[in-house]
Amino acid sequence: MADYEGVGGLLPPDEREKLSVRLQHAVSAFVDSPRGAVEEADEVLHETVNRLTKTLAHRRRTIRTAWQSMGEGEERTADTEQLRLALRDYRETAERLLRL
Repeated sequence: MADYEGVGGLLPPDEREKLSVRLQHAVSAFVDSPRGAVEEADEVLHETVNRLTKTLAHRRRTIRTAWQSMGEGEERTADTEQLRLALRDYRETAERLLRL
């Protein structure tokens, strides 16, 4: 997963910006079209959740593949180092989620 700043660092800045603009548009449109504004906000949240879910599933697959694919013939220190890196990646990803 790329190391993005802000909003837990889970989405690229351009995607966050687009979703943020759409959400702000929904909020601004509430006075003229309350139902439409709420429907738009619902869609923004739905898209955000879907994108985060895909990003996190991909991240988990990447980390898991790295440590599960270690060969049996590798040295123990190489195995331990790969596992240490996997644990670090799991921790960093989980911490990002917990900051949301």
